[in-house]
Amino acid sequence: MQHYYFPVPEQPYLLWFQKPDESTEAFNTDHLGFRFTVSGDRRTSPGTYQGDGPVRLLAGSSSVFGVGASADETTIASRLWSEYAPAEPWFAFGGQAFNSAQELVLLTLFHHMLPPVSEIVLFSGVNNLVVSRLPEEHQGVHGAHYQAEPPVDDSLVPGPAERVQRAADRTAAHLRTWQALATAMGARLVFALQPLAPWVREEPSKEEKKLFAELDKASNFRSVHSDIVSMDVGRDYATALEKRCQEIGVPFVNTTQLLAERATPKDWLFVDRVHMTDGGYDMVARILAEELELR
Repeated sequence: MQHYYFPVPEQPYLLWFQKPDESTEAFNTDHLGFRFTVSGDRRTSPGTYQGDGPVRLLAGSSSVFGVGASADETTIASRLWSEYAPAEPWFAFGGQAFNSAQELVLLTLFHHMLPPVSEIVLFSGVNNLVVSRLPEEHQGVHGAHYQAEPPVDDSLVPGPAERVQRAADRTAAHLRTWQALATAMGARLVFALQPLAPWVREEPSKEEKKLFAELDKASNFRSVHSDIVSMDVGRDYATALEKRCQEIGVPFVNTTQLLAERATPKDWLFVDRVHMTDGGYDMVARILAEELELR
């Protein structure tokens, strides 16, 4: 994980994005800042693709970028391209710590550089729920982002039910525009809920227990977000998002539930409560390919 703790340069319109032409033992980015996806001896990205298409987009935030993956080969997009849905190249079309507004802006800024797109899987949802904690003054029309100042008074924090509805409404508002763009592009759009570790199972694996205990010493994530990391909130959020997806006409994949059904107590899925291991990302890639009947 040490390779993933790096400054994210400021960018107009997006607020921030990954550093371009970055090369580490764990990941590599193209000249635009997108991470490469890999299949065998081939690798590609939005900034380097030379073919005529079509391609597939895995869109979202840090889990799409692949924080926690040990190499470019083990991200969700790479596992889809190399193993589970290899018929067309996949782009890892995500930015770290993005909310749904930033995810949408990313597409509008780089759409003109894309070849024909057949499939868009929007793997998202967590960050909108996390920043829903911020008070109304930071929410605006399009929702808060991670650079907003946190409230100093916990009494200003909305309750879990309000946070779920607020986050689901923000996500749905931007999803409608995603749907309009996908239709214009001739692409199928699917929304897949990004899982949190506590939503998947009550009892983490032994490796996750050790990691979470260490992370809790250095981070306040669990204490600050204790009201949304229960399985009940995870189920409520999935239900709210699924309802909105149905209203918009976008297929919904409850990745959290499907992971819970497939994972064994010994499966080490997460490196922290948001990001996954190579094995976790591989399981998500397999689930997406099977649920969406991708080849």
